[in-house]
Amino acid sequence: MSSSPDTLDLSPHRDVYTVSRLNNKVRDLLAAELPWIWIEGEISNVKQSGPGHLYFTLKDAECQVGCAMFRNRNRNLRFRPEDGLQVLAKAKVDLYPVRGSFQLIVEQMEESGEGALRREFDALKT
Repeated sequence: MSSSPDTLDLSPHRDVYTVSRLNNKVRDLLAAELPWIWIEGEISNVKQSGPGHLYFTLKDAECQVGCAMFRNRNRNLRFRPEDGLQVLAKAKVDLYPVRGSFQLIVEQMEESGEGALRREFDALKT
């Protein structure tokens, strides 16, 4: 019989997690369950680090998620990521164990919605 959260567990054989163990376990679970996903959202809070990595937020009408796109990946972009752009991104879900923060590591990104249509139209004009 399992104990409820309100019951005091006096068992000497508790499986006690450290914060590091918990964060690494959650990171492993996320990687196993969501290895790669496609996600669509609006870019905000774009920042580029000294080494050239991009950090930004993807958001929709209700939620947001932090993202990182490392230099070796963002140099292949055919557009400049900026606040307000709607994008489609291929990413892996990750948890940065040191801070316990959930984020997406973006592998590929392309404009979607109006931005993508505008780019296609401009390409036809040339």
